[in-house]
Amino acid sequence: MLDFSFLKLILFTYTFNFGVPLMDKTIKESIKELAKKMRIKIIKMLYTAGSGHPGGSLSCVEILAYLFSQKIKRTRENAFDEDRHRFVLSKGHGVPAVYALFSEIGILKEEELYQLRKVGSPLQGHPDRVKFPYIEVSTGSLGQGLSVAIGMAMGAKLKNADYTIYCLCSDGELQQGQMWEALMAGPKFNLDNLIVFLDYNKIQLDGWVDRIMPVEPVKDKIASFNWELYEIDGHDLEQIDKVFSKMKRNNGKPKFIICHTIKGKGISFMENDVEWHGVAPKKEDAQKALEELEES
Repeated sequence: MLDFSFLKLILFTYTFNFGVPLMDKTIKESIKELAKKMRIKIIKMLYTAGSGHPGGSLSCVEILAYLFSQKIKRTRENAFDEDRHRFVLSKGHGVPAVYALFSEIGILKEEELYQLRKVGSPLQGHPDRVKFPYIEVSTGSLGQGLSVAIGMAMGAKLKNADYTIYCLCSDGELQQGQMWEALMAGPKFNLDNLIVFLDYNKIQLDGWVDRIMPVEPVKDKIASFNWELYEIDGHDLEQIDKVFSKMKRNNGKPKFIICHTIKGKGISFMENDVEWHGVAPKKEDAQKALEELEES
């Protein structure tokens, strides 16, 4: 008879120390492949459009890939179900990442992606729910998405609905007063059905966040507002997965996840470079970026 005692000891030790077993390797690899395909499509879309925001679209890819494949599980068929989980992209300029994702899960055809930013296209440079109803909320004026997510979470509570509201914000948004009003409101109304991800890539339009208007100490500030707080590497799928196992349900506290990310993640010459916040790649840059992604 095979002795599995040693294997059991390893699993016990890992679970005791970290709370959850390792993420399933097959699932992890499928999400990594999804993230790679999303990055390729982001570059192709922005090159074709000739404008857009590569840096912040690339920095949130793993967060979106994990959320939609493992938690939200959006399909074309369930996109308007009343009990669906909702997602609010507060950092609206990162919407190319959402469009790329939607093409991978069957909501968009790939050829439709290349209508990005064209006049009359449903795929505008910022989310437009009127033109493209698969988007939950029209966003783009930064700092407002979290307030909308707060309202959606309150509405779900009033209806005794069991769905979750997910919201993705940017660090530059924390420079806006409306964000802090919303952050006060979440715990006040016991919105434990709200989960907020902060895409903390530390760069905004005109430069580094800490040089323009510092937002630190983010962790201490959010904790003082009585949110259930976590801090992770926003590109590490195992850390993203693990944080969900640690969340406490029905404790009256909304959840806030500080995700340390890299602007332009996945493309060496774009990473941590302010210049790639809102400039689309030219042909040579696009080719170089695609070659890097394919080789990865």
